[in-house]
Amino acid sequence: MARLEIPVLLRWSDLDAYQHVNNAAMLTLLEEARITAFWRAPAGELAPWPTAVLDAGPTAQMSTLVARQEIEYLRPLSYRRTPVVVEMWLGHLGGASLDVSYEMRDPLVEGEPRVVYARAATTVVLVSTATGAPVRIGPDERAAWEPYVEEPVAIRRRPQG
Repeated sequence: MARLEIPVLLRWSDLDAYQHVNNAAMLTLLEEARITAFWRAPAGELAPWPTAVLDAGPTAQMSTLVARQEIEYLRPLSYRRTPVVVEMWLGHLGGASLDVSYEMRDPLVEGEPRVVYARAATTVVLVSTATGAPVRIGPDERAAWEPYVEEPVAIRRRPQG
């Protein structure tokens, strides 16, 4: 079971009137982690993530679209200067899409309880920048991402009816 642990810094502007990270800002923090994990670093920068295999920018042949997002807020996240950790893995790797699973948490410290602020899932579709049509995940991307596939994040669901 391989997972990525992406440190993300909070910004003062992420806070709301209650002095915790706003619900919409939480999705932006997840987006920042997702970009770090899946997009190649600019030329000259070393990408520390083996999953960072997608080109970005105006000349890229492929882009990503968010098709669906779901988030479960577990506890308020207050501002601090140390990064929060976004633990990521893939809950599903399809033909042209992937489901990214997340837990936003404090860094793990031996002997201290695990503190998780939110769990989330995002379905991302790879699309052609020229046509907007879905593009199948290529062999390079699949090889980089397959080690990170496991059961999707468990988000509490309300009973239907």
